[in-house]
Amino acid sequence: MAGILLHPTSLPGPGMQGTLGMDALRFIEFLHAAGIKVWQMLPLGQPHMDGSPYQCMSVHAGNIQLICPRTLHQWGWIGEPTDFGGRYRNPFDCELLKQAHAGFLAHASEGDRAGFEAFVHDNAHWLEDYVLYLAFKGEHGGAPWWDWPAERRDRDAAVLRKAVKRLASTLQQHRFEQYVFYRQWADLKRQANALDIQLFGDMPIFVAHDSSDVWAHRHLFDLDATGHPNIVTGVPPDYFSDTGQRWGNPHYDWQAMEADGFAWWRERLRGQLEFNDLIRIDHFRGFESSWAIPSHEPTAVNGWWVPAPGEALFGSLYEDLGHLPLVAEDLGIITPEVEALRDRFHLPGMKILQFAFEGGAKNPYLPHNHIANCVVYTGTHDNDTTLGWFRSCEPALQQHVLDYLGEPREEMPWPLVREAFASVAQLAVVPMQDVLALDGEHRMNTPGTCDDNWRWRFHWDMVSPDLPAQLRHLVETYGR
Repeated sequence: MAGILLHPTSLPGPGMQGTLGMDALRFIEFLHAAGIKVWQMLPLGQPHMDGSPYQCMSVHAGNIQLICPRTLHQWGWIGEPTDFGGRYRNPFDCELLKQAHAGFLAHASEGDRAGFEAFVHDNAHWLEDYVLYLAFKGEHGGAPWWDWPAERRDRDAAVLRKAVKRLASTLQQHRFEQYVFYRQWADLKRQANALDIQLFGDMPIFVAHDSSDVWAHRHLFDLDATGHPNIVTGVPPDYFSDTGQRWGNPHYDWQAMEADGFAWWRERLRGQLEFNDLIRIDHFRGFESSWAIPSHEPTAVNGWWVPAPGEALFGSLYEDLGHLPLVAEDLGIITPEVEALRDRFHLPGMKILQFAFEGGAKNPYLPHNHIANCVVYTGTHDNDTTLGWFRSCEPALQQHVLDYLGEPREEMPWPLVREAFASVAQLAVVPMQDVLALDGEHRMNTPGTCDDNWRWRFHWDMVSPDLPAQLRHLVETYGR
């Protein structure tokens, strides 16, 4: 199979970012015309104000910024939308979605109302914590939960009961917003699957410190008495950064998680399987051991590896959920123990062609070293575009790449795209930027930086009329 990597926020459209509406459906039709069977995207959770999909407010809640206003209009809950500006910049107080909720209460069919009630009932195990978390954040100007008054921070039962009554209308608004997201997502997934296109999601191994999950399940995380992490997550210095990456997420208390049979993880993965046909597990190596950084350290340089019970966890997940369509993001510092854990559960790993051309002929990312049980990429959301990467290479490395590829006549990035499709890997995925032959100005993310990430979008005028046929030719040539 072949896939394209494109986060929905990068879709075209009139607003500040893409949505799950008309342009998402048009993109599915583009994939179908090109013979592409997989749409890979980044995590779909509600991000904080920096926009990072890897630091979300919940492992279950959807990003309401992806809700399409035009679809709300088609459902008869709002008038013709005209303002596509910063309508969702504040996730605690969305005027357009308040209008939609009022329209729902006034005009929704009995089926719609029953669907909403069923959604609230079926998702209560995470939804009730999340909506109260959002309501409290709204009352405290967006402050993180550990800076709330102690009785809220520490979830005093009597205080929470009173708040649920006092904030009833706010909580119902947030429940409605999640219902809308889930409904639009289900519609999109149904239409993709009808065209034999699978949706390939992304599940970060860690969760944001400022999230409803950590607030509601503090005993499952390594925190002090005031809710601050004792150690935080990241990776040591590597290809992407000389000082490593200090992500800042709290570490899990694996002993506490194992004590209840990894119930939190089973619930989390069950929800992800409803969202997606395939799931990439970001930072898979953290299930064998993860990099622990003292919380006071400004970078990831000073840290140590903390063991994790990956075999027990995945054994429990497979026993509970059966076959799991997972892909292990096994990049970075990978040890034989990490490879053994991946292979114990027959999980395909990842091969990145941009990493292939240094270190000699035994480099595992070189296509002649690929195995079938892997997913090959030209690059990922953390890489430069392939054209940007190639142009930044030293001339000697550029020549080595071209020599390996047989002195191709095509202009970059197409030789590397072709090489990905020709690989024996069971799935080949190419970022949309490479499909469009875009340079480094169109990069999605630069690891270790906080500015100007997650904002890239394409426009339909970038898509040439013959592009679907060009991709379909590669799909058919290499049996994908």
